[in-house]
Amino acid sequence: MHSYDVLKQKIDNPPHLDFGDIISEAIELFKKVWVKGFLMVLILIVVAVMLSFIFQAIGLAVDPSILMDGITIDSLTSFYAQNALYSLPQTILISALTIALLAGFYRMCKQVVTGQPQTDDYFYFFNKTYFSKALMLGIIYAIIAAIAQALFLLPYIYVFVPLSYFAIIFSNNPELSEVEIVKLSFALGNKKWLVSFGAMLVCAIIGMLGVIACFIGIVLTISIAYLPVFLIYKEVIGFDDRNEIDFIGTNTEEDRF
Repeated sequence: MHSYDVLKQKIDNPPHLDFGDIISEAIELFKKVWVKGFLMVLILIVVAVMLSFIFQAIGLAVDPSILMDGITIDSLTSFYAQNALYSLPQTILISALTIALLAGFYRMCKQVVTGQPQTDDYFYFFNKTYFSKALMLGIIYAIIAAIAQALFLLPYIYVFVPLSYFAIIFSNNPELSEVEIVKLSFALGNKKWLVSFGAMLVCAIIGMLGVIACFIGIVLTISIAYLPVFLIYKEVIGFDDRNEIDFIGTNTEEDRF
């Protein structure tokens, strides 16, 4: 049986997840990986700022004069639509880099949870083979997000959950195609949408408590917001490192058709 089919079966028949347990586990895991999360977020911030300066320098920015004559429904709609359009190239690059960095972070989290030897390789998925796939996922992510933004808030809130699973599924199944990763992300995101959204929201609020220590405090704590999808993936799919050889001889006649 193809690994995609195995993962899809697990998603279609998920265990019950307790919201409180997810939050508790996220806090406990954060205590173990907060330094790794801090460095990952710091890298993301540096990259995002650099890309923002570059895109502003080459003129790919929204003209704020749209709002100079007063904020109306038409001007706000125009500004919002142009922002989604003009920021698309930048969003693609940032999305690809974020997915690759998050995949590396989740790989380190997996090593902590499973007791594997720990290698703090933040750029593990930046080699040619993996990053080309991360770039394609970034393009898909950016396009879906841009369309959802163009339709305003509610659609974006909905797709945010499935999009959040791109990195964790990519991290644990880099052999899958981009289309398969997207399908599994939406399947898992839809199946566990409410618990995913709720856990990410609560963990984001917890992460924002770092504002008490000013900006640097947020950078230190906000990575907890990325942990719920990791834990939900762990509970629903698990960390099964078997490859295709392990499945030889397990296919039934039904699997062949």
